[in-house]
Amino acid sequence: MIQRNLSDTSKLGTKLPIALSVRAGDFVFVSGQAALGPHGDIEGGIAAQSEATIQRIAIVLEEAGCTLADVVKATVWLCDARDFGPFNEVFRKYFGAALPARSTLVSDLVVDGKVEIEVTAYKPLP
Repeated sequence: MIQRNLSDTSKLGTKLPIALSVRAGDFVFVSGQAALGPHGDIEGGIAAQSEATIQRIAIVLEEAGCTLADVVKATVWLCDARDFGPFNEVFRKYFGAALPARSTLVSDLVVDGKVEIEVTAYKPLP
């Protein structure tokens, strides 16, 4: 079974031509998220952007029936390798009790931000 979450994204403030999440069996794949504000703006440093990005992911996961504790894999893109330490502090705050496998890359982003994160969650269907 494949289910795409194309729901109302008013909680996230922006509308992009993507499925926010796709459920394939017991796995939920969340599209890359960044710290986009209501009008597509991005504010703050790496810590603030990391917090906002993970909070966006939590909203998408909730709509798919999951929580951050269900995340088994995260892929992170940072614009600046010097942000790795501060990013890790925020990541640990949200995932510390259930750290997922993770890859972290340094590259330019499509949006004018410092971080983008995509996750895969595992949540068996009832």
